[in-house]
Formats: sequence, C-alpha cells, structure tokens
Amino acid sequence: MEIISQLLPFVFLIAIMYFVIIRPQQKEAKAKKEMLEALKKGDKVITNGGFIVVIYKVEEHFLSVKMNDDTIVKITRDSIAKKYEDEA
Repeated sequence: MEIISQLLPFVFLIAIMYFVIIRPQQKEAKAKKEMLEALKKGDKVITNGGFIVVIYKVEEHFLSVKMNDDTIVKITRDSIAKKYEDEA
C-alpha cells in the first residue's frame, strides 16, 4: 500500500505530460502528414523558406513548384510548411 501511495504522484505526472505535451504533438504531426499526402497540382503552399509557390508537378517524394512564370524548382515534400490560403 505504501508503494502505491509513493508511485501515484509519478503516474499523475506522466498522465499530465501525455495530455499536455505528447498528444497535441502527435495530432499536429498527423495533420501535417495528411496535408502533405493530399497535395495536388495547382495548390498554393508556403515552403519552410517562406516562399509562396504553386505546385506544378507531384511525384512520390518530390514536388516541382512554380516560383514565377519562368522558374520551376524541384523540392522535397518535407520542405512544405503549410497550404496558403488567400485572405481576399
């Protein structure tokens, strides 16, 4: 009985850490993975470098993106930060 009363605070601490830190990070990682898998030609995205680009061609691990009318660059899917939504 004494061991249970000594371990109880640690169990509560681990439970709090799971719900406050670990679970939200897992949800965020899952949402980003789903977003990266759903990318298609014509989507506007923001790269980790801060560029707003349009997806020109989708491959398995790479994306060809248009930076302007003349410049097409090949990047990895992991270099996409998020989708770009116009504020218009």
